[in-house]
Amino acid sequence: MQTSVIEAQSLTKIVSTKQEQLTILDDVNLDIKKGESVAIVGTSGAGKSTLMTLLAGLDVPTTGKVELLGKPLQSLNDEQRAAIRSESVGFVFQSFLLIPSLSALDNVTLPCLLKGDPEDKARAINLLESVGLGNRIHHSPAQLSGGEQQRVALARAFMIQPKILFADEPTGNLDQQTASTVIELLFDLNQEHGTTLVLVTHDTKLAQRCDRIIKMKAGKLED
Repeated sequence: MQTSVIEAQSLTKIVSTKQEQLTILDDVNLDIKKGESVAIVGTSGAGKSTLMTLLAGLDVPTTGKVELLGKPLQSLNDEQRAAIRSESVGFVFQSFLLIPSLSALDNVTLPCLLKGDPEDKARAINLLESVGLGNRIHHSPAQLSGGEQQRVALARAFMIQPKILFADEPTGNLDQQTASTVIELLFDLNQEHGTTLVLVTHDTKLAQRCDRIIKMKAGKLED
């Protein structure tokens, strides 16, 4: 039987504004198995990114529980949640989030430093080569195209051999052809490393490549 790596029970997220209380997530239950690829889809404002930040322990729910890799996130402090992320979780965002002053190589080895490990430059070079950037390792983000920057971000996400990779609109800033290349790389790396993939996306092509599509509407999961 496949083990669950993410379990969410009765997740609710309510945000207070000056005028009112907004329910962004409403009683969400979710179970994601080891090695599974899952796309979370829905219109803008459906709660997709909020759900992802709660599943990854980047934020805490108003009510409900999340277990990430067997750890109950609600009973951990910020530091403990951050430790799980730096050990076992990779992230890829729409806006790449590379450090402008660092080369592609140094951006990829950054997770080692954040973990307090020695920089594994050989592994970083292998990953950059696997995403087709072996000849760009000393370039800064400003010298790379959007597609190349996203490939650096992918290599960085796989640097710590994450058990789970969260990707929030990973193809959102890319043209169609570049997006297709990044999608292929994402699934190649996913299969090679046996990583569980959780993707928030508007990209139907990307969603259809996943084992399962979860549809959201107005903070709820659609059946």
